[in-house]
Amino acid sequence: MHKVLVCPIAFNENVKLENVIKRFLDSNMYGKVDYLIMDDCSTDGTTEMIATYKDRGVQTIRHEKQMGVGAAIRTAIKHARKEGYDVLAIMAGNDKDNPNELPLIIDPIVGEGYDFIQGSRYLGANGIGGDMPFYRKIATRMHPILMSIITGRKVTDSTNGFRAMRLSIFDNKAINIDQPWLDKYELEPYLMFKAIKLGFKFREAAVTKIYPAKKLGYTKMKPIVGWWSILRPLVYLGLGIKK
Repeated sequence: MHKVLVCPIAFNENVKLENVIKRFLDSNMYGKVDYLIMDDCSTDGTTEMIATYKDRGVQTIRHEKQMGVGAAIRTAIKHARKEGYDVLAIMAGNDKDNPNELPLIIDPIVGEGYDFIQGSRYLGANGIGGDMPFYRKIATRMHPILMSIITGRKVTDSTNGFRAMRLSIFDNKAINIDQPWLDKYELEPYLMFKAIKLGFKFREAAVTKIYPAKKLGYTKMKPIVGWWSILRPLVYLGLGIKK
């Protein structure tokens, strides 16, 4: 039996995160995997809301200061390894991912020997729901083209945060998640790049990405700064500037 931890990452996602939790508790995965909310020092009541679900088995770790999504994922990875988990699945804390699709990214690792499964909204015919902003359509199409070029492996979606990984890959010293430059959005493409280039068993899985109503906010990624954050791992790794 594999010990699996599912971890949404959240910062100030009170309303959307509560729906994330409720959907998981109603999903076909509740009771089959452990569930941990990684709270990156929320200040909008998110922390208190999460606590109300403690009796339903919802665990949480809260950063004492906001550190970034990469740092939050790093904390989740280290916690999962310390607690003896075999597989870690990461999903959005802003209600864009479907918890009933968790088997699509977990089962290939548990049952087929894969090491890293990347969710892709572009593999299936109906992978995007809601009103995806135009600039996001462009950015999420361009990034995987660049990822494909520098890794030599064709991928369709390299910015989707819905993914799962076998935690033993971190025994490989060529993966250094403790680098400070990986604190923000950089860690996610870094992990995908390393999984491919180091020869771990990798593939994508067709999943859906549902965009919420505009009034609830699409993303906390800031234009230019956020885009560079998710792009620079490809530049640094592709040119050999960083390892």
